[in-house]
Amino acid sequence: MNKLFIIGLPRTGTTSISVALLEHFKVAHTAYTKRAFELADVVSDCPCFSDYQQLDALFPESKFVYLQRPLDQWLPSIQMLLNKMQPRLNGETYVTPILKRSFGQTFDLNNVDTSLDEAHLTTCYQRHEQAVMDYFHRRDNLLSIDISQADSLPQLLDFLGLPHSGDEQFPHLNIGKRVDNWKEYKHPNKVNANAAGKEGCKFF
Repeated sequence: MNKLFIIGLPRTGTTSISVALLEHFKVAHTAYTKRAFELADVVSDCPCFSDYQQLDALFPESKFVYLQRPLDQWLPSIQMLLNKMQPRLNGETYVTPILKRSFGQTFDLNNVDTSLDEAHLTTCYQRHEQAVMDYFHRRDNLLSIDISQADSLPQLLDFLGLPHSGDEQFPHLNIGKRVDNWKEYKHPNKVNANAAGKEGCKFF
């Protein structure tokens, strides 16, 4: 395996899976520089959910995990997140261009007047899911899980060839209106999303 990319949409459990994998790998929850991708074994969230095809080409032999979540739970959660992020996504305060592009493409933020509308977000979720399934059709390097299911972490560990007892559970983080548990979580295997290398903060 080259890298592991978590390509579920925001609010599907990307923080929980990132924390669960810190005991095994160097993990970046979001990555905005070339160096961050080089340092991390696992990268989740933005921009992986929008750039998985390019990452597949850049990092051959990598594995991918798509995170499912029931729409009735995901919709209010993503509405809350997008509402909090609107000042940055609308250009009122600074946000990294990669994040703005990734969210803009995935949620059609520049093409709709009601980006928080349930019908619109449902379409975005279903379109993303279908695109992922079509792209990885007949391939064996994608795992699709719902982290709320009891056997989801053992499934992931099997997919990665890691030993386990069979009863491991994902931590439940960023519950409700929480959005920043990753920043608060301390671990030596965390990789800075904006890590700079010889080329500074250059992206690909």
